[in-house]
Amino acid sequence: MSARRLRAIIRRVTQEIRRDRPSLALLFVAPIIITGLVTFILRAGETPVPTVGLVNELPAPMAGAVGGPLTAALQDDGITVTVLPDEAAARAAVDAETVSLALVLPADLASGGAITFITLGVDPASEGAQLQQVSAAVVGAAAGAAGASPPPVVHETIYGGKGADPIAPFAPAIVAFFVYFFVYVLTGVSFLRERIGGTLERLMATPVTRGEIVTGYTVGFGLFATVQVALLLVWALGTVHVPPIGPLPEFSIGLGINVAGSPLLALVIVLLLALGAISLGIFLSTFARTELQIIQFIPIVLAPQFLLSGVLFPVESLPSVLQPLVLLMPLGYAVDALREVFIRGSDLGAAAVQVDVAVLALIAVFFAVIASLTIRRDVV
Repeated sequence: MSARRLRAIIRRVTQEIRRDRPSLALLFVAPIIITGLVTFILRAGETPVPTVGLVNELPAPMAGAVGGPLTAALQDDGITVTVLPDEAAARAAVDAETVSLALVLPADLASGGAITFITLGVDPASEGAQLQQVSAAVVGAAAGAAGASPPPVVHETIYGGKGADPIAPFAPAIVAFFVYFFVYVLTGVSFLRERIGGTLERLMATPVTRGEIVTGYTVGFGLFATVQVALLLVWALGTVHVPPIGPLPEFSIGLGINVAGSPLLALVIVLLLALGAISLGIFLSTFARTELQIIQFIPIVLAPQFLLSGVLFPVESLPSVLQPLVLLMPLGYAVDALREVFIRGSDLGAAAVQVDVAVLALIAVFFAVIASLTIRRDVV
């Protein structure tokens, strides 16, 4: 090994990176921003204050002895308590989201009956935090009033439940994020190569308009994105059982995640998200000179969405100063819409799904327009 040649290679690499000022900025600034954001979320995050629907089925002598201290304990923690007549009303209130969770005090509490907590079952992380906040006050008040050891507790959900696939509540976030990530990388790198290869410069010399260029590339990339989205959903939702073959044991292909709603609607939602990623990739590629810079945009553009869109942290637990930013992030709308379809079985008639779909479509159009306005900057 020649020390002279080795020094020459090292010098060439360091000079090339040093001259690439955008890459240097992203290389050193992006980790600081992301680690600072994660630390801020963990330190300043807020546990959402639950609203509780209380069903008190205890007999008259005990109902006041338990219900009164229980309500007082919850209200002392800033929790709003709504008295409901029965468990059916409690489940309806949780489903309508007029209360975030319900608890049922059974008539046989003194003889070992279990207190039942009821949550929606759509966002396990957020619901778990609220359960933890409520359960200590509930069990303590019930045990103190009954003069016994803490009663057993049962947690039930409106959607899902015992025996449900544990991955199902997380599937919407997983599917949405990875589609958004890979489509962005594919589009950004491919469009950058078109610029570097001179294809866009030659196109701009023809009567083709910028809008036609962006639309054409969006449709072209969109065809591959459609295949990618379809394959991912088939893999996530389907499963094929393969019987034993010779020495090979039985195995399955596909994740087999149950979806309560329409897989076709889920495909439309994810495809709209992918189209937005395509438009974003085209837009950001106009500011990049190397493929490395396309990749380095990920910590600035995609990582905040991963942190703030309900993929990793519940939106309700984010610091209040960051929660308005969620309204600007397409990934958040896609995760919310997919949760409605995957878990609650909502269709396009649901107002929440309509809003999410409309916003995803508008975001895709917005970035396509912005890309068409900035594309000339790097080709003239």
